[in-house]
Amino acid sequence: MQPYEQLAAWQKSHALCLLVYRLTAKWPKEEKYGLTSQARRAAFSVPANIVEGKARYGVPEFRRHLNIALGSLAELKYAFHAGRDLGMVTPEDHQVFLAAAEEASRCGHGLLKSLLNDKGGR
Repeated sequence: MQPYEQLAAWQKSHALCLLVYRLTAKWPKEEKYGLTSQARRAAFSVPANIVEGKARYGVPEFRRHLNIALGSLAELKYAFHAGRDLGMVTPEDHQVFLAAAEEASRCGHGLLKSLLNDKGGR
């Protein structure tokens, strides 16, 4: 059984989480408990749910947590969309974020697809 650190979906989402923390450090201080906090919680939730799902017993539990991770990723994309429209995210930072988010999404959906094809246990 491979550890979660070897999953491309976790690697990409972990890198995305670190990127989000760096990018949101530039956001206005008055958003510390607002959009910044929301974006960071969503970003952390993506790799954290992959880790939790991997630790659970059985493919159905892993799929459920991966679905939650993908939902958090969608929420994170919206936070950056809103941040861009509010003028908090530069066009350059938005493009960097989108590239990383799309890569994490692609890997997450690929992992989910492989788990959906796995009818067995772990």
